[in-house]
Order: sequence, then C-alpha cells, then structure tokens
Amino acid sequence: MARSAESVHAVIKAYDVRGVVGEQIDAAFVQDVGGAFARLVRAESATKVVIGYDMRASSPELARAFADGVTAQGLDVVLIGLASTDQLYFASGLFDCPGAMFTASHNPAKYNGIKLCRAGAKPVGQETGLAAIAAEVVDGVPAYVGAAGEVSEEDVLEQYASFVRGLVNLSGLRPLTVAVDAGNGMGGHTVPAVFEPMPVKLQPLYFELDGTFPNHEANPLDPANLVDLQRYVRETGADIGLAFDGDADRCFVVDELGNPVSPSAVTALVAERELAKEPGATVIHNLITSRAVPELVTELGGHPVRTRVGHSFIKQQMAETGAIFGGEHSAHYYFRDFWGADSGMLAGLHVLAALGEQDRPLSELMAKYERYAASGEINSTVSDAVERTDAVVAAFADRTAGVDRLDGVTVELQGDAWFNLRASNTEPLLRLNVEAPTTADVDALVTEILGIVRA
Repeated sequence: MARSAESVHAVIKAYDVRGVVGEQIDAAFVQDVGGAFARLVRAESATKVVIGYDMRASSPELARAFADGVTAQGLDVVLIGLASTDQLYFASGLFDCPGAMFTASHNPAKYNGIKLCRAGAKPVGQETGLAAIAAEVVDGVPAYVGAAGEVSEEDVLEQYASFVRGLVNLSGLRPLTVAVDAGNGMGGHTVPAVFEPMPVKLQPLYFELDGTFPNHEANPLDPANLVDLQRYVRETGADIGLAFDGDADRCFVVDELGNPVSPSAVTALVAERELAKEPGATVIHNLITSRAVPELVTELGGHPVRTRVGHSFIKQQMAETGAIFGGEHSAHYYFRDFWGADSGMLAGLHVLAALGEQDRPLSELMAKYERYAASGEINSTVSDAVERTDAVVAAFADRTAGVDRLDGVTVELQGDAWFNLRASNTEPLLRLNVEAPTTADVDALVTEILGIVRA
C-alpha cells in the first residue's frame, strides 16, 4: 500500500527506523519496510536476512512482520530471537548476510525501531539504502513473482559470547567483583553468557528484561541514570561497575569509588591495548573525544584520525582506513575484528582485562588517560543556532588559535582549551562541549559561552 511521504520520512531517519508504536510504526508498516529492504539486498545477491529483537513488548510481533515482508520477496530469514544489537551484528558476520535489529535503543518504552545492516554488519544509512527503502514504502513495495522464502531459528548467544571473549586477552585476569546495571535491557541477556567462564563475581542490577524500564531509562549517557550503579558499586565493594544502554551496544564504566570514567578515557585505554597488538595502526576518534586520545595514540606510534560525530562516519572511516579501533564520546566503540561494528561488551571486556592483569584499583589505572577536564555535552534550546554560534566565535576571536567546521564549529583557544558547538539535526538545540586543563577553566568557559548562546 502507498503511504504519505511525510509519515514515512518521520520514521525512516538518517541512520535507522524509529517511531512511536501504534502511531508511527505498526506491523503493516514494518512488513513493507521488510519487503523494501529485501528488494534492496536481493539486488546485491543476498539470499537471506538475519533478524533479532530487544525486550520491548512490541518487538517480537514487529520482527515477525518484518520477516513476513522479507520472505514475501523470496529471501529466507534466520530469527535469532532476543539479542543485543552487537549480537545481531555478530550474527550478520557469522552468516555473512544482511541483518535487522528491532530496538529503539535508549528511547522510552513507547518507541521501537529497526537498525539495518548489510552482510558483515556493514551499515545502512540514508545514502546507502534508507532513502531507497523509504521511497518504496511511500510508493508501495512491488510484489515479487516467485516462491516465498523460508524462516528458520538459530540461537547464537553462546557463539557470540565465545567470540567476543576470544577477541580480548583474558588469560591474566585476577578475580574481580563486577557490578553491572543492565537497565532492564539486553545486557541482562548477554552479560551472564559472556561472563560465565570468567573469574568474575557478578553483581547484577536490573537484569530482568522489561521494555517498560521500571527503574530508570536505559540511557547511561544521562548522569541521572548512572546514580543507581554508582551507589551499588559502593554498597557491594565492587572493583568496577559497567552500565549498558537498552540494546547493550554502548558500555559505560564506573570506578571502585563510584565515580564515572569518561568514554574518552576508555577510548584511550582500548586504543593502547589494540595498538600493542598492531603497532602503528590507525585509531579513529570523533571530534568531541578528548584530545588525550590522539595525543596518546601518537605517543604510542599509532595514527589518529579525527571524524565527525555519528556511527555512520566512524564506520565509513574504519572501512576506508583499515583502522583497528574507533571510539566516540557517547560510549560507542568500534572494532575492526568485529566487522568494524560497535560493541559495548568488547569495550567492557578490554577494561576488565586491563584492570585484572595488574593490582591497582581502577581509579588509579585510569588516571593516566584523564589528562584534561571536560564539560560533557550541554544542550541549549535556540531558534537561531547559526546566529548564536557566530556570536560565540566572534566573542572569542582575540583568544582563538584555530577554527574548523568539520562538524559544527570547533574553536581551539590559546592555552590548551577548545570548545565545539553543533546544531542538532532533529531538534532546535545547540550542543556545547568544552575541554580545558582544569575544571575551573572549563567552568569559566561554559559560563561565558552559555551567556552568549542563551542571551
């Protein structure tokens, strides 16, 4: 059936499909998306599609509807059932076929969506397939003349768990107590399987799969959603705390004191470990990541490459440069040995391995990677993002050492400080990130910049 372009483009976005279930997304819509996706990948010689889904109540039905759309186009479907997003990427690599993951990641319970990939977990974005899929859903997906595909079921959880453990040297791991907040998301499904053979005493928090998120939103990027884990680490005397988002593709770290470890510091630690395996390799970092990352990579003889914010840009650079690893300030971590895809579990295992192969507590281990103070991302609602940005740049002109516009505006200041202002693509927001040598320096800059942005 044909659909309005407005309704389709409201859901099929730049990187994935996402919307409110029952209002923007239903089984019939998803079946059409499945059919259009099948036509896209069938033209590239695909013969089957692997499908996984998260713990949201709507996910099984939507996954089955998508499968109906795929099989109606003559392709087979492999259903892997409940999965984290990186488990779906693993299955896409394992079966060498395109994949679809039903999840709305950290979005509230009323949402659901689809993350699509080609064989080997290669991303599908607006310019690499989503626009074509949207166009067919708007016009009506053409019927396929031929036999329908078949549906089979495979449980790949243990294979996934064994594979990710095998990518990290865990042989020297001392016994550790590890507190994990799964946020009622898919970490509650994958963490027990991955950790089971390791010398780890697991302290689980919110492992019950519940897509209504009864305890807190499954978005650890918001500090409010880390509070329970911070308290739990202190209560249990854990050596480390890990928090996963709803589909468990992002991992956040808390030290033994209950203090959050910045994703930039985790990026630097993992980069060091990966460069030890392959000296001189390329490491990707986005432009919001701490400058400590490219500094450390350079010091270790590696080649840092700076990119825009967003997984599509990181994955593109990973493929083009052959980078061994990539990290973002949002706690997405990408691994060449994991088909260039992101895996929060792999990043968490690297931190556990680094902690467990020596005797210092995590807070001391991570100190070398925390070279600067940072503001974190601060959002301001504005109606004139370009005008406000230009005003800030003008105000700092006499203190500016350099300006670039790779993604928004990054201003390098004299004296080892910088800030970035980026306008949101979907909301009237201006996002500010500041880094400087000290917290006092950061606070002063934030106050001055926001005074202009919010004037």
